[in-house]
Amino acid sequence: MLAGCTREDADPAAYPTHPVALVVPFSAGGPTDVLARTLAISMGQTLGQSVVVENRAGAGGTIGAGYVARARPDGHTLLLHHNGMATSKALYRNLSYDPLESFDFVGQVVDVPMTLVGRKDLPPDSPQELFAYMKANKQTINLAQAGAGAVSHLCALLLQRALGVEITTVQFQGTAPALVALVGGHVDLLCDQTTQTIPHIKAGRVKLFGVTTRARITALPDTPTLQESGVQDFEVVVWHGIYAPKGTPKGAIDKVNAALRVALKDPAISQRLAELGAEIVPESKQTPAALRDWLRAEIDKWTPIIRSAGVSAD
Repeated sequence: MLAGCTREDADPAAYPTHPVALVVPFSAGGPTDVLARTLAISMGQTLGQSVVVENRAGAGGTIGAGYVARARPDGHTLLLHHNGMATSKALYRNLSYDPLESFDFVGQVVDVPMTLVGRKDLPPDSPQELFAYMKANKQTINLAQAGAGAVSHLCALLLQRALGVEITTVQFQGTAPALVALVGGHVDLLCDQTTQTIPHIKAGRVKLFGVTTRARITALPDTPTLQESGVQDFEVVVWHGIYAPKGTPKGAIDKVNAALRVALKDPAISQRLAELGAEIVPESKQTPAALRDWLRAEIDKWTPIIRSAGVSAD
């Protein structure tokens, strides 16, 4: 038994004995934060204790992930993270945790498409016009991103590679401030998740050029994919999973997984996520084993891409 841990705390049947912290390793108001707050109330109701979202942003999500890896493994500190779990090991030489070995796995949550958006007064009006404009103005146009190795950065890298053009990228501490800068006209382009961009797209505050999935999405049915617009084999989807510190009792993991499944079946939550363009993963992917296997596959996918691009966050 851990020092200072009561018998009740150690008994999975008693879990949870106090509010559960759901750590988001990114800034408040960002897409992962929106997802966490959408799930938290329902999960708390099922668990019988409040689920409180905590933002611990910085260093591409590694500060928050490291915090959870070091937390007491009693189920009261959880992590909601996206693709950054798969890219961190390739980006950070001195990472304080191992994505596969420092955590127990709860389950996958949703897949979220990304959108390529621009400031509303950017001259191009179509994807094809944008691609030509980027090539003609590569010295002056810029693209915002949320930090080295963030999904917005990876999307930007893949787009530039596919178009054969290199432009300036402007780094922000999260996509929430990057989107604020885009809406304010201070940067030109941004790859960001639909959970964050759709309200601004519908309000006409940004210009939409395409979605990053292979097929069109329900939330933006008239918007072509970038692949349709001529960017070959282009697909970037943001996936999310919930993790617990390594050594968390299986009984606690099972209860959190059950609460997650209940939340994902809630019609109100399903509708809210659909409005934001997020797609709830099939039930077969909502398991601890499925998340572990998916993370391993994503590490194998992204590591060579990051290394070949020479990207480092250190």
